[in-house]
Amino acid sequence: MTWIKICGTTNLEDALTAVEAGADAIGFVFYEKSPRKIDAESARKIAATLPKNIEKVGVFVDTDCAGIRSTVAEAGLTAVQLHGKVSMDSVWQEQRSPFETVGASKLIPMIPGDTLQDGGIFMSDRVREKTFAILIDSQVNGASGGSGATFDWEAARGMVQVLSVRVPVIVAGGLTPSNVAKAMRIFQPFGVDVASGVEASPGKKDPDKVRAFVKAVRDIDRKAS
Repeated sequence: MTWIKICGTTNLEDALTAVEAGADAIGFVFYEKSPRKIDAESARKIAATLPKNIEKVGVFVDTDCAGIRSTVAEAGLTAVQLHGKVSMDSVWQEQRSPFETVGASKLIPMIPGDTLQDGGIFMSDRVREKTFAILIDSQVNGASGGSGATFDWEAARGMVQVLSVRVPVIVAGGLTPSNVAKAMRIFQPFGVDVASGVEASPGKKDPDKVRAFVKAVRDIDRKAS
């Protein structure tokens, strides 16, 4: 079954809708410039209400290990999504385990999908061993995630397949209930991640879109089984 993350969650109602629809993970964005930003205390109240088997993922942009670890502890997160050079460098330079470094055992670094058109990326064995999955997302004007734009799926297809051999891949960037099936057929990913594609407005989910997105994913899962 494909791993499904509903990201940019800002309130309990939306989180519960996602869980009831069948999502595997809820994402919280800790980035001041995002219209979906949330503070650690608000995220903690939501996360504490969710079932234990639901992954609570914190999204961090250019935040160092100390800052990530503090938020993870306060919010009760189980996974960390890394965006930006500061976050990446701070985590990968650490010799300790992810749990010792950021307080969560699962790391999800982001790679812009369009960068995969020009060739491969180097991933050391040490980085790969620390990585729960790679997130392939779109990047618009230097900002990644939440733009509603897709990257060039056909151009990235080959490199995503190569990456998938070494590490699980999560596809994001402009996914919607109407196009997620196509993305799954192209990439056959471990997981999919959606934010703006299931919103009524930035930071507020549309329950019907959330349910339709999860259903579209599960329909493809059933056809593939």
